[in-house]
Amino acid sequence: MRTTIDVVLPCLDEAAALPAVLSGLPPGYRAVVVDNGSTDGSPRIAADHGALVVHEPRRGYGAAVHTGLLAADAELVCVLDADGSFDPAELPGLVATVLDGRADLAVGRRRPVSADAWPWHARTGNALVAALLRRRGVPVYDISPIRVARRAALLGLGVDDRAFGYPLELLLRAAQAGWRIVELDVAYAPRAAGTRSKVSGSVRGTVRAARDFAGVLRADAGGGR
Repeated sequence: MRTTIDVVLPCLDEAAALPAVLSGLPPGYRAVVVDNGSTDGSPRIAADHGALVVHEPRRGYGAAVHTGLLAADAELVCVLDADGSFDPAELPGLVATVLDGRADLAVGRRRPVSADAWPWHARTGNALVAALLRRRGVPVYDISPIRVARRAALLGLGVDDRAFGYPLELLLRAAQAGWRIVELDVAYAPRAAGTRSKVSGSVRGTVRAARDFAGVLRADAGGGR
């Protein structure tokens, strides 16, 4: 039976998390792991667990996601971090809102399960950016890395950012295109032991993400997107 839903997982040194994430995918969900330059054997582990593995040599979250969308062939696609912070069992709830016509784009609103799941600096920056988005008509409270939409429609938005600004630009473009965006609560846990966040794992990473977000917002305000 052909897989009906593809799950794009950007991956950079997530070997410690991949077995649990991939084995936790619901039946009928195919993993498309996009290796972004791992040195810890992540591609081999992903392949051993049945994932389609593709490689994107250009470093950047947006570059990995875009390559994953191109490699996917299902009508409906999910994007999920490969670090173990999300339970793949959350995906069907998001998928249902798209399949039943309530949403064109379903996104998760992270609800930390513990104090150390989401560091203060990352949470604060995220809240500020989300507030700016709501002023622009985007009905979200989180710039979340878990989301679901139809593959062709996502590619049709023409998102240009290939770094941390990708999810922000996606939300802006989707709202400007009149998409119905639905945000659902999802549990957010600490990353798997042995992995490290490229954004919230350090103040430096958060600053880099904030820089990319600011560039997207400036371009949008100037009519460049």
